[in-house]
Amino acid sequence: METYLHDKHVALGAKMVDFAGWSMPVQYTSIIEEHKNVRENIGLFDVSHMGEVFVVGKDSMEFLNKLVPQDISKLTDGKAVYCQLPNRNGGLIDDLIIYKLKEQTYLVICNASRVDEDINWMALNQRGYNVNLDNQSHNLSLIAVQGPKAIDLMHKLGYTQNQDSFTIIESKLLNIPMYISRTGYTGEDGFELLVINEYAEYLWDTLLEKGKEFNAMPIGLGARDTLRLEAALPLYGNDLDENTTPVEAGLSWSIPKDKFQDYNGKKVIEEQLENGGRKKLIGLKMLDKSIARHEYEVYFKGEKVGHVTSGGVSPMLNANIAMAYVKNSKEICTDCVVQVMIREKLHDAQVVKRPFVQKRNRVHKEK
Repeated sequence: METYLHDKHVALGAKMVDFAGWSMPVQYTSIIEEHKNVRENIGLFDVSHMGEVFVVGKDSMEFLNKLVPQDISKLTDGKAVYCQLPNRNGGLIDDLIIYKLKEQTYLVICNASRVDEDINWMALNQRGYNVNLDNQSHNLSLIAVQGPKAIDLMHKLGYTQNQDSFTIIESKLLNIPMYISRTGYTGEDGFELLVINEYAEYLWDTLLEKGKEFNAMPIGLGARDTLRLEAALPLYGNDLDENTTPVEAGLSWSIPKDKFQDYNGKKVIEEQLENGGRKKLIGLKMLDKSIARHEYEVYFKGEKVGHVTSGGVSPMLNANIAMAYVKNSKEICTDCVVQVMIREKLHDAQVVKRPFVQKRNRVHKEK
């Protein structure tokens, strides 16, 4: 499949790869150059492969509350929340962002590789709820504007809203109707612009042209991955799957302790909140120049204790970092040393706190 911006990426010289069935740009120049530009200036991402499902109806809030651990009843109009979509055993079908657009109307953003699974699970849970599931994924394009100068570019385009992080507004920019959310997947401040497909090329071209003043660059999936890894943001299929609970994934912060409504997997998740899971996610910094990759084995005191989920180079730290699942042992803690098996040889790695770099994605309205 191709996004509406596919030909734009090819014209810009992007190297294209298959990702979840989509032809996507992995890099335009170099991953490190693109990565640093997002941290220092602005990066433009085509994330139109993501799924957009509108949940509408009298029971939409109650329905979503049944599906996710977050308490959707606390969302006010225009607010967003990060959450997970657990199965009945607490394992993760996907992780999501849910936006409340207005009363009885929500927008659910799904991972590209999980749209069909998510909608199928929603439909299986729909019985008894007065709610409509409207999958608009193929009719909408999504462009992310990320980096410390993102707000400057938005102002130059005529954006005047004073908008908090994790909020969404329905507005016009460049005379184009769109949803503007202050969210992203980089650890930086930024926006995600959701438009119908016919406006995507004009919006993309204008962002690139007007963004030249702020050193805006198109960014591929390669730098998107290194950026989210530095910020310790999980990737479905690597760090999250149906055999992993949100507690084990280190996402307990996103689970309200006072939600009284039942939801899929609640019993397992609450038990793990109390006692911990079978495994836990840790951050690693390699102590030599080796790189820990997905599924490499992790050892502690000569025993295999887990595996790497995501790993690579941190351009900002000039170090090699990784996230890994290990058995839930108090001995495996911050600052201790474990080993990663790389090409049949053990390499030392220090357990470090996540995120690996300071996130700068939280902004608040000016008072």
